Amino acid sequence: MTIDISQFFQVFFDEAEELLAEKERLLLAVDIASPDPEDLNAIFRTAHSIKGGSSTFGLNDMTEVTHILESLLDRIRKGEMALTAEHVDAFLAAKDILKMQLDGHRNGAHVDQDAVADVRMMLQELSQDVVPVAAPPAPSFIQSSIKANVSSGGRRFRIEMPHVEQRDVNALTAELGLLGRVSVMPLPDDRHAITVTTHESLEDIVAICSFVLNPDDLKIFEAPALTPEQQVIEDRERAKVEDDMGYGFFDPIDAPSQDKSDEERGYGFFQPIEHIRASAGIVAPPAASAAPAVVRAEPLDVTETAEKKVVKKDDKHAAAESSSIRVSIEKVDQLINLIGELVITQAMIEQRSDALDPMLHERLLNSVSQLTRNTRDLQEAVMSIRMMPMDFVFSRFPRMVRDLAAKLGKKVDFITNGAATELDKGLIERIVDPLTHLVRNSIDHGIEMPEARAAAGKTEAGRLFLSAGHQGGNIVIEVSDDGAGLNRERILAKAAQSGLPVNENMSDADVWQLIFAPGFSTAETVTDVSGRGVGMDVVKRNIMAMGGSVDIRSAKGFGTTISISLPLTLAILDGMSIRCGEEVYILPLGFVVESLQPSPEDIKEISGRGPVIKVRGEYLPLIPLYQMFDIVPRFTNPCEGIVVILESDGRKAGLFVDDLVGQQQVVVKNLESNYRKVTGISGATILGDGGVSLILDVSALMRSSRQLADDAIFS
Repeated sequence: MTIDISQFFQVFFDEAEELLAEKERLLLAVDIASPDPEDLNAIFRTAHSIKGGSSTFGLNDMTEVTHILESLLDRIRKGEMALTAEHVDAFLAAKDILKMQLDGHRNGAHVDQDAVADVRMMLQELSQDVVPVAAPPAPSFIQSSIKANVSSGGRRFRIEMPHVEQRDVNALTAELGLLGRVSVMPLPDDRHAITVTTHESLEDIVAICSFVLNPDDLKIFEAPALTPEQQVIEDRERAKVEDDMGYGFFDPIDAPSQDKSDEERGYGFFQPIEHIRASAGIVAPPAASAAPAVVRAEPLDVTETAEKKVVKKDDKHAAAESSSIRVSIEKVDQLINLIGELVITQAMIEQRSDALDPMLHERLLNSVSQLTRNTRDLQEAVMSIRMMPMDFVFSRFPRMVRDLAAKLGKKVDFITNGAATELDKGLIERIVDPLTHLVRNSIDHGIEMPEARAAAGKTEAGRLFLSAGHQGGNIVIEVSDDGAGLNRERILAKAAQSGLPVNENMSDADVWQLIFAPGFSTAETVTDVSGRGVGMDVVKRNIMAMGGSVDIRSAKGFGTTISISLPLTLAILDGMSIRCGEEVYILPLGFVVESLQPSPEDIKEISGRGPVIKVRGEYLPLIPLYQMFDIVPRFTNPCEGIVVILESDGRKAGLFVDDLVGQQQVVVKNLESNYRKVTGISGATILGDGGVSLILDVSALMRSSRQLADDAIFS
């Protein structure tokens, strides 16, 4: 029976992309002056894993690049070559090439073969033109000639394998030959044993074996190190085998006898064990011991040992690898949609049960309450599946900061905080581009050149901060730098030149918002980094489309901080139902501060600004909802209805409605995809009675509060 491995391509693509990202992270963090051996081994393992996978799936272009890369990394990790900044640059370039090749195989994207050839040549030059050629696998220790000889003192492992195809034995022997000296010995039942003499760790051996075999099927023994006398005998036998070119599998052509026993032959690797012991002056074991001496060692617990060592290196990565599964996003979305329908159904049951007599239907109502609690717990658990840590976004920027700073001749220390903060996957994907614009602008416009910073009494290296944290029902992402800060005079002059309405009395907050105007840029020259005025307006538009907001704080000479506030998820939210006329609307609960019924003396009218309401000595704009949507209300006097105090972007306003209906959890449905975009409305939901209710866009309502008049603003 043949197995169609094409079904596993997507798994390889996903794993290869993760390995490339891990490799880039390690390269950017490595200390070039004194690299940690664990880091070098981890970088080597990423290249080795990608090489093994690409070779399995026949992706020869990736195999060729990773083979050269792996060989160079192996020489560096073994101390045969010192790591330099040039090496790191070349390895990062190789990562980009492998990513391009990976996208080519996965999506059919164009692959620049000239760039591939350039990187291969760069790696070969760094190897001083000593690049091991991928020889056909040969099942003997001759493969170890690729590597430096293993000096005395290396550990010896004997690996007993179950029955596998000969080609798998050959492949495994070739790969293990990269770690040290290898010998193969046949066992009964068409099995094989491989002896490896190496300075590498057990988990490195297990990792290589895992490409061919299940580690649980292996029996690994650690044999005693050879004495100098035994080493001489083994080297002599090895030289004899190399001269005969039998590689331990064939007898010499002129073999005088075919009736030798297996022990007498030694399969081209060793003399009979009795001869070796006699020559080395070792007393033979008692005759009652029939098993070979090497097998008397206690078998190593492969699974437990390997896992313990890996966890010791990196607890988080090991735990994540062993306790996670891959699920397509389509299945997660389907599950969330079903939970949404369940929430709606639960709301319908709860609404209908409200009409029942609590004395006659006590048990039924208790069950409905229990169903409500369980539904909410289930919804929160399912929603957490879509939540992803911000590290998925933050990990993209160290490389970009490094390359851009080098290109501009600046020194930048990149610092992140709150990478474990979680955000909905849909928002994660959409926030990448806005953050990219902000980070590039901070490096290009914010952080000064080293000479200018030194003259201003600052460190030559600027600091760029990227942080994320929860604030109420939102996540706040901040991009900060300790650069020159925004220049108020230049912004006002450029705005006046562009025809924007400005004046000298504008507050700093209003001036900073001018940089979000379309086509606005204070850059004196246009480069491939910035200066075209494209970017900041797109940033604000994209963030507002996600229901978020942007705020800027800046001090001249001290730096700039740009804050982005986003809802944690766009799928389900806690809302307050309000009534205006015959319509029921949903207010996102995260914006609601309080609700009250004002007295007549608290309502004032300001000429040209509309009504305001006095709340504890503070005058807030009053937004009559019925005017916004041109509907007939029950009350036109705020003193007869209810005023809900809202807060968004640090500003407050009062929303005048007829009545409060209640608080409930609602499933957000996209109004634009099902109908069209409606200003002032962020979405829709289905109520417990089956009716449709619109979800208000609080930010849009508050921005329009200054423009209210008797006529409807939205239509």
